[in-house]
Amino acid sequence: MNDVHSYLFAAVPPIAWVVSGCLKFAVNSVRHGKEARKHIGNGGFPSTHTSVVSSIAATIGFTAGWDSPLFGLAVAALMIVMIDATGVRRAVGENSRWINDISRRHPGGAHSNLREKQGHSKIEIAGGLGVGTLVGWLASLLV
Repeated sequence: MNDVHSYLFAAVPPIAWVVSGCLKFAVNSVRHGKEARKHIGNGGFPSTHTSVVSSIAATIGFTAGWDSPLFGLAVAALMIVMIDATGVRRAVGENSRWINDISRRHPGGAHSNLREKQGHSKIEIAGGLGVGTLVGWLASLLV
């Protein structure tokens, strides 16, 4: 095993995280201009969580084979992340929106300022899957 290959699997997820985060900031800069910094965090295009997990799944698939047990495990983890992002985390964001709205309508009460942007749309998930797969493919070329 060469030196590049021995560190490849540990390096790919952080690289995907940085690539996805930079792309997300660029998209937010186009959409929101100077307000882009306020949109840093969960939610948005592409899904960073999906990018990170899909990058390692793709790297495993490209290097160990699409029929390897390790690739199957990585796909299972990826599915959980994507389902969570479009289901649970999206619902948390919607509930936060409702709670913030209710607290704004009641003067004199405690005002909540919950983060409303938590989950992802299917397009944002697909973007994260694309970014992660691309990073995994590029990384596999180093082997």
